[in-house]
Amino acid sequence: MSTQFKKVAFHTLGCKLNFSETSAIKRDFLLRGFKNVSFSDIADIYVLNTCSVTENADKEARKIIRKAKKINPNSLIAVIGCYAQLKPEEVSDIKEVDLVLGASEKFNLLDHLDSFELNEETTVLHSSINYIKEFNPSFSSKDRTRSYLKVQDGCDYNCTFCTIPLARGISRSSTVSQTLMSAKQAISSGAREIVLTGVNIGDFGVNSHEKFIDLLVALNDLNDLDRIRISSIEPNLLSDDIIEFCAKSKKIMPHFHIPLQSGSSRILKLMRRKYETSLYKERIEHIKSLIPDACIGADIIVGFPSETDDDFQKSYDFIESLNISYLHVFSYSERENTKAILMDNKVPKNKISERSKMLRILSNKLQRKFYLNYQETEQSVLFEQDNKDGFMHGFTKNYIKVKVPFDKTFVKTNSKVLLNTMDDTLIMNAKIKELCTQL
Repeated sequence: MSTQFKKVAFHTLGCKLNFSETSAIKRDFLLRGFKNVSFSDIADIYVLNTCSVTENADKEARKIIRKAKKINPNSLIAVIGCYAQLKPEEVSDIKEVDLVLGASEKFNLLDHLDSFELNEETTVLHSSINYIKEFNPSFSSKDRTRSYLKVQDGCDYNCTFCTIPLARGISRSSTVSQTLMSAKQAISSGAREIVLTGVNIGDFGVNSHEKFIDLLVALNDLNDLDRIRISSIEPNLLSDDIIEFCAKSKKIMPHFHIPLQSGSSRILKLMRRKYETSLYKERIEHIKSLIPDACIGADIIVGFPSETDDDFQKSYDFIESLNISYLHVFSYSERENTKAILMDNKVPKNKISERSKMLRILSNKLQRKFYLNYQETEQSVLFEQDNKDGFMHGFTKNYIKVKVPFDKTFVKTNSKVLLNTMDDTLIMNAKIKELCTQL
């Protein structure tokens, strides 16, 4: 089909890494002369970048695909991302889908469209994940004040619950110098904050003699960059030198997201995680000793096979003993081709739901407690380019979400605010005091 001057719409599910890759693909379309429109508008081509961490993610993808085809029955629907890599046949069986691209093909979407003609059969272009060794750099741009910078892809870990190595392949990254080039492009496109993303970013440099700390040092020296934020890093890769450098840096934000998955040592072993609870606690305590204002988040999986009431209570108590600020709670979801799916003693769904609810309530308490520590204090907030119901939003250095009445003067600026009350959605109301020239 001709790819000249057509309307294209993108939708992204899942992680920040997916958002960075969608943005890179979108830039290619715009350079070719496409007009980007909202996914809810009439478009000639709809591109869905999928996640497949849970069964719910797969269901959401199918729902969005059908909705897009209803908007324009004559459109082309292209599906990329983890769902397309893991289950290409299942995706191609969705009657609304025209083109399915696996992990190695998605960055060549435009080339495939040049030779594509709409017909009754779905085209599937898919390679074995074992052959994917190339690192494709990407960063999000123009969408937000923050840019998601992809610094690493794939994973060499073999956690028993996870399909990411099957969807994204082996761990790989670029060099520090090449990553700096992408960072500079993001800055020139208007980014004030760069969020470092990847599957396992602490593994940066696996293909070279460089390390993640080397990348942090180099990024810290960039001009015209206000903020650097680490999206998520494994506790066993969060070394003392990384923590200590972050504590000294004025650009690296005091915010760490450190996956825990379980506070039960027995369950951690069954998950094949590369740390014990003692190491995790050491990491939290070391951060807080050097950066008392740090916001620390954690991922938790509820209902892993054979998780007993005692295991869950140990996990709950362990979390309560930590000085952390919020949780991302995930209900265990069986995924094909994982070792966990073969394990006995499955936890009933009603039990998983009950435990998930308990942890989400705990997360709200932790976040509320953390936020209240900063009520009636002055903080620097980087405001996004949005206007939702007359308000604009942003984050403090330590990841407190803030809203103020919309004022275009302060869009994409670092502004000093006075934090006031907290609303029911755990967002801090604030009053702008002045524009900050520097963080």
